[in-house]
Amino acid sequence: MDLSPELKYYLNFGHPFFMWVLFAFTLYVMYLGVQVRRTRSAEGEAKKALIQGKFNDKHYQMGSILLGMVVMGNMGGMAVTYLNNSKLFFGAHLLAGLGMTVLFVLSATLAPFMKKGEDWARNAHIALNLAIVGIFGWQAITGMQIVVKILGSAPSA
Repeated sequence: MDLSPELKYYLNFGHPFFMWVLFAFTLYVMYLGVQVRRTRSAEGEAKKALIQGKFNDKHYQMGSILLGMVVMGNMGGMAVTYLNNSKLFFGAHLLAGLGMTVLFVLSATLAPFMKKGEDWARNAHIALNLAIVGIFGWQAITGMQIVVKILGSAPSA
């Protein structure tokens, strides 16, 4: 595919921007999950107030959207890298991104068990998601290191 050097250069910035938005969205979905947990353990009037927030439905829906967006974002990052370089760079950033995608999928597969009230599934879901947030934060830092390298190779005008 023949694209102008300028277009190829600017395509590099879509993935990092999109992933930073998804990182913020991940934190929001995590907040919803914490509210679900609070609702589950609350009693009396506090529980009634939390139920009004419909956090369970919101967490499930936003988590489903997040899963799809993360898979698309990761595939998009690899596509742009391949488009610009005719190869993928096999390194920690790529491997962690692929691993994080697998963790997102595994976390989502626990939903049917959680709906049946399985505490082991809830605990595994929380553990996987905490790992995801940690890896995602690290990915954001290593991704910005890549962005700095790309900025240093801007095409001449």
